[in-house]
Amino acid sequence: MRDEERLYRLLRQVAPGTPLREGIENVLHAGTGGLMVLGDGPEVLALAAGGFDIDCAFSPAALYELSKMDGAIILTADAKRIVRANVQLVPDPGVPSVETGIRHRSAERVSRQTGAVVIAVSQRRHQVTLYQGTLRHVLRDAAQVLGRANQALQALERQRIALVGELAELDAVEFSGEATLRDVTSAVQRFALLDRLGREVAGYVEELGSEGRMVAMQLHELTRSLSEEILYVLRDYAAESSLDHARSLREQLAAWSAEALLDLSAVARSLGQAGELEQVVQPRGLRVLRRVPRLPPPVADKLAQRFGSLGNLLNASIEELDAVEGIGTARAHAIRRHLARMREVAR
Repeated sequence: MRDEERLYRLLRQVAPGTPLREGIENVLHAGTGGLMVLGDGPEVLALAAGGFDIDCAFSPAALYELSKMDGAIILTADAKRIVRANVQLVPDPGVPSVETGIRHRSAERVSRQTGAVVIAVSQRRHQVTLYQGTLRHVLRDAAQVLGRANQALQALERQRIALVGELAELDAVEFSGEATLRDVTSAVQRFALLDRLGREVAGYVEELGSEGRMVAMQLHELTRSLSEEILYVLRDYAAESSLDHARSLREQLAAWSAEALLDLSAVARSLGQAGELEQVVQPRGLRVLRRVPRLPPPVADKLAQRFGSLGNLLNASIEELDAVEGIGTARAHAIRRHLARMREVAR
């Protein structure tokens, strides 16, 4: 599992609106500090000394009261039951830790050693730190997260407006047969930047929990019409046209740094295109065919495979279109009509 996915899963457990978050907030505001382990497997219990058994249903109030003692609290992995309290954790001192405080150092080492989620509430710094294996995340105040989410949404909206403009330009040069590798890589670059921002906002949504509904709605509104578009651009121009390859390529590009994405030649190489950025390239036509109403994707794939490029598809006769399996005369006329209309709009 990727670190991003692990973090999202972890944030969902402690998001505002969850009982666990309520308990953590109570401990934080009381200023007592605390250490909680989510997991009662043998690997965790082997590091637990002393304390006493609780084995009761979890409640925020119980967590708060038990945190008044110095020791750690052990819960089940789903945080639905409290197993033990006032426990001394004795992790292997040879496990590396970047922390300086005793509580946080123990938390990090226990998590690295067992893979369990460990939550450390700092009494002095008034801060909550989450650990899971090598993952470390400082829990932020909801108002602070919301402010960052709104800033990211504004940046996302600017990128979306720019991308819509670039796609309109790409339409025009594709229908005129003048699309260059620079046109394509510029659009792919913009898509990847949009993806990065979208994932950043998605992380804020997870962290905000019940307080992030409006942010989630805005994110969906800004990305819904473009979420699949990148796949069809990649399928049109990448060396391999399969949907699985396009999805894999999209994930790779999303992992690039913003600086790496600025290199259009590197983006071109990721597509399997090794030529000059000013060279003319031909789309397969899948992105355009996607906009033809009631055209099943498997049939669109057959059309793109049969004609090879958008230019050949635009010049195909009714008879040639009809010859493709799954088309038929009525659908062939509809395809010609819609392609002609899109070409006119793109001019």
